[in-house]
Amino acid sequence: MKTQVKALVVGGGAVGAGIAYHLAKAGWECVLIERDELTSGSTWHAAGLLPLFNMGYATSHIHQYSVDFYKTLEAETGLNAGFSVVGNLRMAQTQERMDEYMLYASTADSVGIKYEFLTPDDIKARWPLIRTDDLKGALYHTEDGYINPADVTQAMAKGARQLGAEIYRKLQVDSYEWTGSEWIVRGTKMVERGGNLVAGEDRFEIRAEHVVTATGNHAQRTARQLGIKIPAIPVEHQFIVMESDPALVEWRKTNPEHPVIRDADAQSYVREERGGWILGVYEKNAPARFEYGVPDSFRADLFPLDLERIESQYMAMIHRIPSCETSGLKDDFNGPICYTPDGNPLVGPAPGLRNMWLAEGFSFGITAAGGTGYYLAQMMVNGEAEIDMASLDPKRFGDWMTTEYAMRKNEECYDHVYILHHPDEERPAARPLRTSPAYDRQAARGAQFGQVNGWERPNYYAPMGFNDHDARSFRRGGWWQYAVEEAKAIRNGVGLIDATAFTKHIVKGPGATAFLDWFTTNKLPKVGRINLTYALTPTGTTRTEYTIVRLKDDEYYLVSAGAWTAYDADYLRKCVADKEAAFGRIEVQNVTTQWGVFAIAGPKSRDVLKKLIRDADPETALSNKRFPWLSARQIELGMCPVNAIRVAYTGELGWELHHPIEMQNYLFDQLEKAGADFGMKLVGARAQNWLRQEKSYRAFGTELGRDATPLEADLPRFVDLSKDFQGKAAMEATGIRAKCVTLLIDGPADCDPWGREALFDGNTKIGRLTSGGYSVHFGKSIGMGYVRPDLATVGQKLKVKMLNQLWDAEVVEDSPYDPANATIRIDG
Repeated sequence: MKTQVKALVVGGGAVGAGIAYHLAKAGWECVLIERDELTSGSTWHAAGLLPLFNMGYATSHIHQYSVDFYKTLEAETGLNAGFSVVGNLRMAQTQERMDEYMLYASTADSVGIKYEFLTPDDIKARWPLIRTDDLKGALYHTEDGYINPADVTQAMAKGARQLGAEIYRKLQVDSYEWTGSEWIVRGTKMVERGGNLVAGEDRFEIRAEHVVTATGNHAQRTARQLGIKIPAIPVEHQFIVMESDPALVEWRKTNPEHPVIRDADAQSYVREERGGWILGVYEKNAPARFEYGVPDSFRADLFPLDLERIESQYMAMIHRIPSCETSGLKDDFNGPICYTPDGNPLVGPAPGLRNMWLAEGFSFGITAAGGTGYYLAQMMVNGEAEIDMASLDPKRFGDWMTTEYAMRKNEECYDHVYILHHPDEERPAARPLRTSPAYDRQAARGAQFGQVNGWERPNYYAPMGFNDHDARSFRRGGWWQYAVEEAKAIRNGVGLIDATAFTKHIVKGPGATAFLDWFTTNKLPKVGRINLTYALTPTGTTRTEYTIVRLKDDEYYLVSAGAWTAYDADYLRKCVADKEAAFGRIEVQNVTTQWGVFAIAGPKSRDVLKKLIRDADPETALSNKRFPWLSARQIELGMCPVNAIRVAYTGELGWELHHPIEMQNYLFDQLEKAGADFGMKLVGARAQNWLRQEKSYRAFGTELGRDATPLEADLPRFVDLSKDFQGKAAMEATGIRAKCVTLLIDGPADCDPWGREALFDGNTKIGRLTSGGYSVHFGKSIGMGYVRPDLATVGQKLKVKMLNQLWDAEVVEDSPYDPANATIRIDG
């Protein structure tokens, strides 16, 4: 048994096997250990479906890779992975469901996933056992299907061994110790005793430069051993196997196997199984289990079936496939499958730890196993994956997350698998939780909240009694008109936005200036001034966007995206630890929850603040001379001390008002009272998102990410090539593979893009949107995205795919609204 290795994978399910295979293929010496037998966790009782359908860009790539990869395993290993390429038929009973499929289809185009749309008549002609009289249509994938989970895991394991990896079973990890250069993983050799797996007398120790945990249902045990939080908790999942269906048996005598049949509006899937059917459901009230760890006695075990919980889905199956009504129940499964609060797995570096990688929380682990291995190996070996994996990063959930929160959100995520996934969807479980002091005041004024990193943030304001849930749509929802009025208020008058969720750090100390100069791309601002800048990955792509305010010679206030607090904090602290010896002492403080933020913007914003500011000369306190654009000043608004920054994400005259969180309600009341004389409107995040696109302001997580450099984002003005900074050489070596542009779109009368759509030059796909919305200034749809560099010229005519049609789009100049920044600089 090897005791020293480059990479150790802990967990022998499909995901662990996929990671071991790809690390070995990349040339790393690799060992995989499993506490029981390979596939003994959720893998053994998984239904083995391989759905390409996914609304996320990174996850779609992962699924696509897996489906393609699994088809190659037999030729490489000699083991049949049991892949039945029968396709996937995803049916729709409503037009809204078809709208969802059309939005997905444009995302699929951007990834390269093949699909086709079928009418009810098409379905009936191909598969007459399916009832279609109440269907609107279907989305059909021809290249996926289902696979035997045990077989594909064993095939990947054999492939890993052929590539030099070693796999050891019956080894349970008891502890992890980081020495500063390697991990010491200690544990116990497990033995069979009376049908149970118990700890034996023998111990083991393996030293590894890198460790990957793929521990599935045992993620909570792993979290305790590592001293971190991992919001991966299993939820019960049921499926039943039915006896033979005579009509199906007769059909199969002369016809191929049915595709996997997904009746999304009935929350179920069905596939053939030896002349009968398997019914799987995603029902309400499925409980989370093992929130504190899997009992030692639980191995390849199941929970009791709860047929009452799935009765409606069972009846819906009989409705959809009437011939199965007389088929009896042959077998049943109710086993634990891991979920996370947003349904995406946790893939990437563990928070606060070096060379520790997580691959946890896979609710669709069979579909994701191959692709996860491929892209995680790229991250580990090359420094980054070829796609942006930030949406799956384990640090997207902060330390505020608790066990109960994860349980409630994971249960919600399970029963939302087949809920319509509107792009404007806001899920209600475990809310409100993190609220700024002004939450109640905003709610009383009609705020409809979204959740960002646990924070409640107004999306828009509507009349009291308005129902946000019923207002959601794949087109222009019932909230659209209110966002339009909010956007117009900022363009023509004044609006107030709650931006408290912003991530905020103080970086100070003797080494702070040298560190930030190396850490970020732009010149550092002078004291009292601000700069927009980027921290890069070592491979030259964008890791974080910062607004930096220089408070003193050696003290800086860093503001970044609210959704990424733990993600940004972890990277910042790790980089400080790496460079402190070279640059001098550097102190990092996360002050996110200490400071509230209101953004006031619009031509009348200065007038509102003049009524509140306490200054020897209030008439000039906010003038260009005393308070120029891109500067920061400490001011007093009534009795509230405010760190004011003259910047506006909306592109209008405006200020960010950073204030002590405990004074927020006082400041809100003062601003509201002063703003009444000028018609000030409360404004939510959706209008702000539209306005920032009119200014071509890139956003982290959409235009900015780990798959593009700042130069590809077309932001050379924020990159100082005269200095040295982390990732500079790699950024320059990368060149310009694609370029970020802004487009005005002549789209449907009732629909705007969401930032997931494919872009075409004629019938050739040449890029994709990363943001989308409506422009109140131009009176039409707007979007931002990446295209081939040769097509990134002003006036270039392109097409964007929306509602399964191609619509005219034109590349416009950067910042099509007020390109000279005259309004934002206006004096007064």
